[in-house]
Amino acid sequence: MCGIVGFYGPDDVAHDIVFGLTALQHRGQDAAGIATFDDNFHLCKGNGLISDVFKPKQLKKLKGNIGIGHARYTTQGSGDSELAQPFTTSYPFGLSMVHNGNVINFRQVAKRLHDKYHVLPKTSNDLELIMYTFASELRLKDLDHISVVDIFDAVETTQELVKGAYATITVIAGHGLLAFNDPLGIRPLVLGRRETPKGPIYAFASESTCFDYLGFDFIKNVGPGQAVFIDKDFQVHYKNPYKQPKNFCVFEHIYFAREDSVIHGRLVARERVRLGKLLARKVIESGIQPDMVIDVPSSGYFAASGLAEAIGVPYRRALVKNNHMGRSFIVSSQAGREDIVKKKLNPIREFVEGKKIAVVDDSIVRGTTSRRIVQILREAGASEVYFISSAPPIVSPCIYGIDMAMSTDLIAANHTEEEICAYIGADRVIYQSVEDLQELFAEDKGNGGSCFACFTGHYPTGDVTKYLRHIQEERTSHRTKDKKDRGDVVPSVSAKAPEPTEH
Repeated sequence: MCGIVGFYGPDDVAHDIVFGLTALQHRGQDAAGIATFDDNFHLCKGNGLISDVFKPKQLKKLKGNIGIGHARYTTQGSGDSELAQPFTTSYPFGLSMVHNGNVINFRQVAKRLHDKYHVLPKTSNDLELIMYTFASELRLKDLDHISVVDIFDAVETTQELVKGAYATITVIAGHGLLAFNDPLGIRPLVLGRRETPKGPIYAFASESTCFDYLGFDFIKNVGPGQAVFIDKDFQVHYKNPYKQPKNFCVFEHIYFAREDSVIHGRLVARERVRLGKLLARKVIESGIQPDMVIDVPSSGYFAASGLAEAIGVPYRRALVKNNHMGRSFIVSSQAGREDIVKKKLNPIREFVEGKKIAVVDDSIVRGTTSRRIVQILREAGASEVYFISSAPPIVSPCIYGIDMAMSTDLIAANHTEEEICAYIGADRVIYQSVEDLQELFAEDKGNGGSCFACFTGHYPTGDVTKYLRHIQEERTSHRTKDKKDRGDVVPSVSAKAPEPTEH
């Protein structure tokens, strides 16, 4: 999961890109990058947060009235700075691209690029596969008389060849700004516009909250399989303007998106309140009687408030978050996740001591974060702790851009609710039901449906057995290498599968 933006207007856009990326910092903390274009591409990228990578000295060099930016969350490969986006290629025209998502047929796409076009990607970042596929198809056109139809034809072929989840933004040097989605619309992408005395500025972004900060008017969602091209005369062209059924990632509403974003007409905060209210039935049926409902800040807040309202129990904010710490879920290592949880949450003992606490989090993925939260509340004197997940049990790997791509990482895929409860040290664990979640995000008003693959194992892109095996091989290889580099003992392949404490 990453954050992407693209801007095109009458003046330099570097500052808008930085502010836009800052509004999307919650989507990626590993690295960041910006590419702008005037007569040449100007590129700045590196590891770290937006404020770490882009200083005034770098911004002065990012000249151009068209540009793109990226905040990286690592799901594939290493965290090397060379994998930070954007990526550029000089032919045809000069292209610079960013994406959010994950290519699942990467081996086939890489083989086709090598065999048919003699292209060898320089890195393991799957953005290169999308960019070179698009570039290879575009160069087959009459480049002296390239048209919007030609560009959209190259997009359509790319969408047919590249499988998975992806939202992309591309600068085509001297021609304009292009954005397109995968055919299922799994990842979010929106289009906005701001009027200026010199003319309009157009923007693409992963979430609408970008536009709130920058004073842009929301125009539309870039839909499933859709492409939008803004030409050098600032005319907006659409490929596939008609709505198609979508399979939008429901985890965006549960966790990733900011609560003030509107996605496909749904305010994220409102949907999280509804998730909390849906939990009320299961809480009442369980027979537990909490003294108060609290949240795990900050993605659990609205679900917790909805649950408290529905069951008539006071809501309190009893865990205080250090806002200068990152989101633990999107930290790439387990040790890093646990360290962040330790440092970012502090309980208010006076609220917790001697109380039966229902603590609501967005989900339980690996179980280690939940275990630490329960421990924190116990140490603060809670008499009982009920851990409540606004998401159903995550039983299948996500292959569309969320860092949970191995079933061995998922505690609910390998253990019963009773075992999970014992492991995290809670008095009770309660999950959202899959049926209630599906009902909440059921197809309505022609907007299409959602992807529930991590809860059901049913993937909208079809049979993904080969891809899951490839991911398992890659992750196992990386983890074995990391252990060897640290001097740890590496178990043999036949060793017993790790207990939850290793997740």
